[in-house]
Amino acid sequence: MIHEPPDALLPIAPPWDRLRKEEREERDLQPYAVRSALSRGRRVPEEPDELRTAFERDRDRLIHSNAFRRLQYKTQVFVYHEGDAYRSRLTHTLEALQVARSIASALGLNETLVEAITLAHDLGHPPFGHRGEDALHRLMKDHGGFRHNLQSLRVVDWLERRSASSRGLNLSFEVRDALLKRPVEREGTEFDPASGPMLEAQVMDLADSTAYNHHDVDDGLRARILLVEDLEKLALWRRASAHVAQHEPAATGSMRVRRTVGALIRLCIRDLVQHSAQRLARLAPRSPDEARRLPEPAIANSPEMAAEILELQRFLFRTFYRHHRLNQMAARATRILSVLFESYLADPTAMPPTYEEWAHEIGVPRAVCDYVAGMTDRYAEQEYARFFLPGA
Repeated sequence: MIHEPPDALLPIAPPWDRLRKEEREERDLQPYAVRSALSRGRRVPEEPDELRTAFERDRDRLIHSNAFRRLQYKTQVFVYHEGDAYRSRLTHTLEALQVARSIASALGLNETLVEAITLAHDLGHPPFGHRGEDALHRLMKDHGGFRHNLQSLRVVDWLERRSASSRGLNLSFEVRDALLKRPVEREGTEFDPASGPMLEAQVMDLADSTAYNHHDVDDGLRARILLVEDLEKLALWRRASAHVAQHEPAATGSMRVRRTVGALIRLCIRDLVQHSAQRLARLAPRSPDEARRLPEPAIANSPEMAAEILELQRFLFRTFYRHHRLNQMAARATRILSVLFESYLADPTAMPPTYEEWAHEIGVPRAVCDYVAGMTDRYAEQEYARFFLPGA
């Protein structure tokens, strides 16, 4: 009697293995979209994955990284103990990710590449948000300064550990390239300072700002720092409110405010997609490289919407980001990070052994900066208490 092997042992040809996904990209994406099969590769060459494209592999490595999980307890605007419903750096990344995917899908760009870039773009942010970044930049002024974009690249290239024998996540060139947005950040690197950003990186950049404009309005209203009567002075808010009044007349009171906040982001995304599609049709780049050499960004809002977004951003800066509650948080962040930085600088043995070894390789100031930048808000506060509040 012949016994057939169990199904689990039979060779199976997956319906969508890597090669078929690459064929689908070639068939379905626009000519100016980046193809995973044409990636410039990794710093350390690896055999291609059987099921995943190069950018799917990058995405998965980022999602499973320690740096990504730590975003849960890193500040977006409000520190974690201000309330459970405010955005963290992690929820901001996820919101930006969904905006970016919607735009990329509508424009025929590589969604998975956009996803990987968005997952990586904020990994270099230190605790306490932009206040922490400002504090570290001052502390590192004699040692090269601190920029969160450069730090994001340091995280994926050096600070994350996939194995005991190698540093970094060994991501594809395209994801790493997209993390450095400004020419000054690209000087002295393998990335060309004269090259414009790929379209997928432009999508991420606009999705990032679209997401935080929206959720900062939402969080500001929740914190009662922003008032509806003040927002009604803004053209973009009035546009979103009129949209809700027309399409959802039953929404009143607090529900109407919530629906207006939602309409705000929908209108921005729709305008961004429509105007970018028009620009791409006019500029007609025939390849990803040609798209990077265009004389103007192809991904953009219409001039009318861009003006309204700028008005909103100036309003948020004046009314929200400089509010006394946030200024108090900024002062606390500066004090905590300054104390931690100086303490580790004076005694590097107070850091974990891996960072002590890292200090021997790259110098104490930069190693201390890497360690402090990787902390969550909560861990930074715990370390501050350990140094100065014995028994806390």
